[in-house]
Parts: sequence; C-alpha cells; structure tokens
Amino acid sequence: MTSRIHPTALVDAAARIAADVEIGPYSIIGPHVEIGAGCVIGPHAVIKGHTRIGVNNRIFQFVSLGETPQDKKYAGEPTRLEIGDNNTIREFCTLNTGTAQDTGVTRVGNDNWIMAYVHIAHDCQVGNHTIFANNAQLAGHVHIGDHAILGGYTGVHQFCRVGAHVITGIGTHVLKDVPPFITASGSPAKPYGINAEGLKRRGFNAGTITGLKRAYRTVFRTGDTVEQALAALREQAVECPDVQPLIDFLAVTGRGIIR
Repeated sequence: MTSRIHPTALVDAAARIAADVEIGPYSIIGPHVEIGAGCVIGPHAVIKGHTRIGVNNRIFQFVSLGETPQDKKYAGEPTRLEIGDNNTIREFCTLNTGTAQDTGVTRVGNDNWIMAYVHIAHDCQVGNHTIFANNAQLAGHVHIGDHAILGGYTGVHQFCRVGAHVITGIGTHVLKDVPPFITASGSPAKPYGINAEGLKRRGFNAGTITGLKRAYRTVFRTGDTVEQALAALREQAVECPDVQPLIDFLAVTGRGIIR
C-alpha cells in the first residue's frame, strides 16, 4: 500500500484504505475515512470527517470531501458523507457531511461526473449517472434524481428536488422543485418542454416520449392545479407507464414546482 501513497501525503493510521488506492502528493486523509479499491486521489486533496468512498473513484487535485457542514446549527455530531462507485470528482469540488437536523448523511451515488468547482452541501442526496457542469452549486437538503444534468453555474435552493432525466441550462436558478424529464432554464427556472434528446439517448422509445410530452402539457400548459394534473396523469399512466415517476414526484409535497 505505501508504494502507492506519495511520501508527502498525510494519511492517518486509523483510515481504512484499500491496498491499491493511489494518493497524490500533499493530500490529507483523516482517521474516519474509508476508501475502496481502485480509487485515485490527486494531489492536495483533503478527505476528512466520517467519509466512506466506494470503488474506482477518480478524485482530482484540491478537492475537499467530508468537511463539516456550513450550517450554524452543526455542533460536532458524527454525521457522514457517503460516495458510491465509479464517480469522477474534478478540481476544487467541495462535498460536506450531513447534519443532525436531517438524516445526518450526504450521499452521492454511482457513475456521476462532477466537474470543477461544484459544491454539494450538507444532507444532499444525489442519485446515479448525473452530470454536474462547472460551478453547479447545491444548497443543503437538495435531492437530485438519476441521469439529471445540471448546466454550468446552476444554483439549487435548499430543500429543492430535481427529478430524474432533468437538464438545466447554464446559469439556471432553481428555487422550486423541477419535475422529472423536463428541460429547465432561467432565473428563476422555468420549464421548456421535455428533455427529448436526453431521453432518446437513454433508450426511451418514440411512443414513451410522446406520452411524456402529453404529460408535460397536462402539468404545465393546461392551467390545472397539481391535484387536477395528478388525476389526469394517473389515467395517462395506463397507456404510458413511464409517466409514473412524474406522478410519484408530484404526489410529494415540497417547495412547489416550477411553472
């Protein structure tokens, strides 16, 4: 193991590091850190707190993982950061641990591509196969669904949810929940139709995309309340079962949805 750890790196003896992990110059690894097999940690990275990192992750230079949350209520509780497998985390990203006021865990799933200067705050829950472009910023308690793509400089307000297969434009300010499958852009964010190109790339067939476009019109173009739209969507789901994730998302009371 020591041959893969640069002699200038400071790795606490209590840290659990797989034998093939590479750790670059001047990186710091704290005592409560666990790093799985196949991970590569670049130079000047700082990994602290109760942080668990899965296998085959590439973490670039100057990244900060597991630092205490930016929350004045934090009082030293042993909250955690959990990162899955096969993620890329680029330069200067910051991912904090959770808080006792939520589940106490900030989670990032698998196969995510997180570009430079991204911030993922305390208690955020990030799914799988997401892409965060440079300078995307998540406030506390944000939930991001699978296959979501956040454009550069996208900012997401605390407690907001961004559904699966969403894509946001550059500089989007998300102040309310963004339902699955849609394109959102602007400040504040507004809906601009279904993310049809992304859905095609992920194997959604033409019939399903047509059904999702109909669902989109029901939610965003009829003037119906969310409750009225849900009733219509439940009928549409009989013919297009892929509408169900949209139904499930809207059925949860949150900050309201973008309109």
